Amino acid sequence: MITLRNIEKAFESGVGKTFVLRRVTIDVKPGEFVSVMGPSGAGKSTLLHLLGMHDSAWTGEYHFMEQPIHKLDKKRRMELRNKNIGFVFQSYHLLDNMTVYENLEIPLSYRDIKKSDRESIVCDILDRFQIVGKKDLFPNQLSGGQQQLVGVARAVIANPRIILADEPTGNLHSDQGKEIMELFKRLNEAGTTIVQVTHSEINATYGDRVIKLRDGWIVND
Repeated sequence: MITLRNIEKAFESGVGKTFVLRRVTIDVKPGEFVSVMGPSGAGKSTLLHLLGMHDSAWTGEYHFMEQPIHKLDKKRRMELRNKNIGFVFQSYHLLDNMTVYENLEIPLSYRDIKKSDRESIVCDILDRFQIVGKKDLFPNQLSGGQQQLVGVARAVIANPRIILADEPTGNLHSDQGKEIMELFKRLNEAGTTIVQVTHSEINATYGDRVIKLRDGWIVND
């Protein structure tokens, strides 16, 4: 599903280049559950955003579902991302001017789903995540944990082929965190590929593979 070859990302600094990722080569097969670990500043979140096609300022080769991302224009990358990838961000990234319901509906609008079907799917996910009572609230009316739950619900609502999750339980109490990881496990067992960035050894045990980064290099896979 994902093939990275010699991916590098660097920032220009006063004394030259500062590398964030160095010669990263990874294969992720369909249906894998991969955890990316490492100390702060290792390049974990940078790698995740690169996989999610939010970042185009890198060198190397990236194939996603046999498409050469490194050769595609911005519009084609966006189409691939919107139709295939679900995201869970550490800082939520909910749209502040939209209600919970509207935030959840957005990923469905990218997939040519009829309005009546979208309503049914959103209602189902609101019930599944026990946030029916929050559907008309705006993100700033929610606690951090509630915003994270909505973020996870938005990531899974359209049954993406792959979920990219950056510290998915970071703002949840332990019971909620366990529920989210159990949900990811069930989705994975049903065929969804998952790549998560985590500091949690417990969360990493839900996956079947750990990639460790240090100073932008892969030190263990």
